[in-house]
Amino acid sequence: MSLTPTDIQRLAQLSRLSFDQPARQRLLEGLNNFFAIVEQMRQVDTSGVVPMAHPIDAMPDLAAYAPSASQGMTLRLREDVTSEPNQRTANQRSAPAVDRGLFLVPKVIE
Repeated sequence: MSLTPTDIQRLAQLSRLSFDQPARQRLLEGLNNFFAIVEQMRQVDTSGVVPMAHPIDAMPDLAAYAPSASQGMTLRLREDVTSEPNQRTANQRSAPAVDRGLFLVPKVIE
């Protein structure tokens, strides 16, 4: 797929953008280079490649690295615990208006 200067003009019109001629030419070249890369990627034979849900699925046996991960990668998440005390009152001291622990803001829609 290759774009033409007319395509760029149409895209600019649809997106309500205005480009001078040098910018239009750079955009045309950049998009055409992108499409060339996409076309190269489409030519790669992927018929024997099994889709994977996560890149870590492509790793060989993880048991050598992490015995507990022999069935696949497990996420090591930290415990979901509170690490700081509640500072709501202190944080709201500088607010112009607060009601029952909530910041009040001016109404902007009538």
